[in-house]
Amino acid sequence: MTESRQESLAELLGGRGGALDASLPPVAFVLGWLVAGQSVVVGAWAAVLCGVLVGVVRLLRGERPRAAVVSVAMVVIAALVALHTGRAEDFFLVQLLSNVASALMWAASIVIRWPLLGVVVGVVIGQKTRWRKDPDLLRAYGVASWAWVGQYVVRVLVFGALYLAGQVVALGVARAALTWPLQALCLAVSWWLLRRSLPDDHPGLRHPRVPGEVAGVPE
Repeated sequence: MTESRQESLAELLGGRGGALDASLPPVAFVLGWLVAGQSVVVGAWAAVLCGVLVGVVRLLRGERPRAAVVSVAMVVIAALVALHTGRAEDFFLVQLLSNVASALMWAASIVIRWPLLGVVVGVVIGQKTRWRKDPDLLRAYGVASWAWVGQYVVRVLVFGALYLAGQVVALGVARAALTWPLQALCLAVSWWLLRRSLPDDHPGLRHPRVPGEVAGVPE
């Protein structure tokens, strides 16, 4: 790509704050569960209180209220599931199913030629769907989106194995380890794939090359 300075996907899609925040309630659940003699009730309350605190902090940081509310709601739902079944490992069931759904959606988006990485980046930089008119960008976003599919598949395999084995502590550790670190790796790999898939003379993500416009012919 020919721009003098290319923004990385990490810069475009935000830092590690949200991913780190998401790992705190599960850790709080495991700690509460252990300290209270494997009490699901105490673990659930610890997770919810932690989730609310994280939500307040996110609001104070100036993040969108909807994002904070959704993050708290996910924690509450996970806690309710565990309280309903009485099984501590079920606190992680929502996260497991969420990753299954995400892997399927990202894979399907590539197959139907609407790669979600392009959709997300297009919205973030105010480009909407203009990137789809550029064959090079469309192909590159499709290739790079496979890194995100891989991210979710890794989580499903790890979380699934630990969930079936009933390893609550290991689930908490994996939830933290596979949040920001794995997301950072995914961003790096997908950015590398994106850059490698674009021609050397491509002007960059913010400048789609629409065939008709390049030739000076109106669309």
